[in-house]
Amino acid sequence: MQRWNKRLLLAMLLTHLGMAGAVEYSQVQANESTVMFGYTQMGVSMEGQFNKFTSQLKFDPAKLKTAHAKIEIDIASIDTGSDEANEEVVGKQWFNAHTFPTASFVSTGMKSLGGNHYEASGKLSIKGKTQDVVVPVTFSIVGARGLFDGVLKIKRLDYAIGEGAWSDVGTVADEISIKFHFVVTAAPNKK
Repeated sequence: MQRWNKRLLLAMLLTHLGMAGAVEYSQVQANESTVMFGYTQMGVSMEGQFNKFTSQLKFDPAKLKTAHAKIEIDIASIDTGSDEANEEVVGKQWFNAHTFPTASFVSTGMKSLGGNHYEASGKLSIKGKTQDVVVPVTFSIVGARGLFDGVLKIKRLDYAIGEGAWSDVGTVADEISIKFHFVVTAAPNKK
């Protein structure tokens, strides 16, 4: 009897795992998702966030070839924690939000690293400059929700963020960490 229970439990688990892989997560819950950034200024770690962004995600762990992501960030929605700093960084020497109002990431591929770890390759565009990037991502399922989390490290000077006197990396470090958390639910079944 005990052996039969173990087989039944194993069969149920395998069936559940097969069904979990067949779910395509594509409905981004914007009110629960965040795009933040971290940097070092005069030796002090600082953080901020972007309050407005749009995201389109399509992800089924069993079909990585069809995975796709497109994120667009409204640069003027930056929040550094200081009104004065917010006004400065949207200006011409930093993000030049008037000329380049959005930054974007568009994926070109996704690969599994095992477990819930993935790499999303794609194009990151900021201030009119586009670079190929590889973004480490973790994906976990909590109830009916998929959670995407990751940190992408970039060099701000590669995107001309901080020109003129601000190109001195002694005041504001060159490395910026872009941190994201996206909450995604499965698309409703189309029947």
